[in-house]
Amino acid sequence: MQRKIVNLAIAVFLVNLVGNIVPCIAIKAVSRNHVVGGDQGWDTSTDVASWSANKRFHVGDIIWFTYAAPQEGVIELKTKREFDSCETINPIKMYTEGLNHLMLDNEGSRYFTSTNPENCKKGLKLHVKVLPSIQQAQQIADSASYGVEEAVAEGPSISHARFYKGWLSLVWFVLAFVILV
Repeated sequence: MQRKIVNLAIAVFLVNLVGNIVPCIAIKAVSRNHVVGGDQGWDTSTDVASWSANKRFHVGDIIWFTYAAPQEGVIELKTKREFDSCETINPIKMYTEGLNHLMLDNEGSRYFTSTNPENCKKGLKLHVKVLPSIQQAQQIADSASYGVEEAVAEGPSISHARFYKGWLSLVWFVLAFVILV
């Protein structure tokens, strides 16, 4: 009897593991890496504005700065005014290692410039508008389209999708239980 309780607990753990960990892995797999400036990296010869013009940055993405550390660096500024005027005296953070990566963890605007104000004035700066994560944007789009479909056509009173989803969870549970017994 005690062995069956332990097996049941392990089965429940496995079902929770599959149900909770796998979606997290899927979310991580969708994030993208962006090397600022492409092959040339963070350099005055790179047209960073053109490079970023067609890019979409989402929460969870990572931006990489590559540059010659002794001659160059990257700072993050607080405001658009500081960014536009290349005012580098009050940065949020300074990067000087030659290879830096930053996780875009919140929606909104972020402003990066060269540590050298003259290089900033020459165009070595990057404004990143961070959009919702790809999954979050997809969920919003799905819920919006779902609401439209629901308003246009009547659906069945019992959701078959919910029935199959629940059934699938039960199958996983039974399968894990049978394997462990």
